[in-house]
Amino acid sequence: MKAENGILRGELKVRGGKLIKCRMKVKNGRIEEIKFSGDFFMYPEEKLEELEEMLINIELKKEKILPIIHHFSENVEMVGADADDIVKVIMKTITN
Repeated sequence: MKAENGILRGELKVRGGKLIKCRMKVKNGRIEEIKFSGDFFMYPEEKLEELEEMLINIELKKEKILPIIHHFSENVEMVGADADDIVKVIMKTITN
């Protein structure tokens, strides 16, 4: 992992050329704040904020993040990205 504390940034280009960006504030190895942006879409739109809120205080480990995102993705429609892409950008952000 890159850092236990600080502000981390990462991005991932997914199939079809779509870009997902991730900005995280990390404290003691946990997500304190997280924001996603890019040229992908989520319906309903307000669900993206809900996902960001669900990830607050989660330990920066794939096995902790993965089930949250996969469960969340069952109730939304994503265009230009999928749940695995969201997990990948988070993990890339951690290791950048």
